[in-house]
Amino acid sequence: MKSNPPSTIRHPKFAFTLVELLVVITIIGILIALLLPAVQAAREAARQVQCKNNLKQFALAALNHEQVTGHLPSGGWGPMWGGDPDMGFDPKKQPGGFIFNCLPFMEQQALHDLGLNNNRAGRSRTAAMPISMLNCPSRRPAILYPFVAHGQQTPINYDLSTINNLVGRTDYAGNCGDNAQVMQYNASPPFNTSCGIPNGTCAGMAWTPQYWAGLSNGADAATGVIYLHSWLTLSQITDGTSYTYLLGEKYLNPDSYYNGADGADDQEWNMGIDYDIVRWTGVSQGWSLGPAPPYQDQEGMTMWWNFGSAHSNGCMMALCDGSVQLIAYTIDPYVHKNLGNRKDGQTIDGKKF
Repeated sequence: MKSNPPSTIRHPKFAFTLVELLVVITIIGILIALLLPAVQAAREAARQVQCKNNLKQFALAALNHEQVTGHLPSGGWGPMWGGDPDMGFDPKKQPGGFIFNCLPFMEQQALHDLGLNNNRAGRSRTAAMPISMLNCPSRRPAILYPFVAHGQQTPINYDLSTINNLVGRTDYAGNCGDNAQVMQYNASPPFNTSCGIPNGTCAGMAWTPQYWAGLSNGADAATGVIYLHSWLTLSQITDGTSYTYLLGEKYLNPDSYYNGADGADDQEWNMGIDYDIVRWTGVSQGWSLGPAPPYQDQEGMTMWWNFGSAHSNGCMMALCDGSVQLIAYTIDPYVHKNLGNRKDGQTIDGKKF
């Protein structure tokens, strides 16, 4: 009997050597390292678009406010007062700041009205409401933060104990002008602590023009758009609405994003004027008035005056015409300063910002 001849078919066995495996792992690691920055850049680009849209909606709300009421949203009375819906939009009666006054024009009427009928608890709940439109997604989420208020009195017309001293904050600030040494509440209006409003409407209506500018030397010293007791129309922006800041991102120390340790970010968004809700483009330097340029947020560095942001390439600023521009940190500091002054008569080249 013949036996079958041995098969000539071979089934070779392949396997990776250790060197080949290491090469593959290295290549995958390089590809991931190349891909991650692109993914991060795409995410940051999306966050910047959202931030720009926040400011756009905010600017449109302010302009709608001007159309309906005849003036831009007021800066309010100071950090001791929160918004009061019973007082309407008249800056002589309304203690709340410009963010509170914009609420009905940014689809937040219900939030604006929580404190109606002298409801202190309702006004407290307003302060304790985070609003996504008020926070830059590159910096921090719209959540509750501790109310710290370094060196400031607690609010008069609402009760923080009812909200466990937790409040909403904003990453955006109004343009208060180009002189940060023109402080915003150098005189306190008369008030009745039992109700938290001035001693009668007539007392409020009798305040002098100097008081309404919040300045000892009168309204001419207020160069911005949103300042203490501001009552400004677009026609009073004589440098042009396309060449004057309305509001923008405020500088913050990243170490204090969440804890309220920064004295310019320790309170809430619905109060009257304070460093938390306004910034400047200039500051007194000795005997002269110098620029206060925008800065990228830097750990360990605290500045109460400046605009700035968490973005690496600049901060978003809304102009009084409703447009929003990315202002590079490398902008000429004096161009930035002039953009904060609504009436200095300086000619600004639009290509420089």
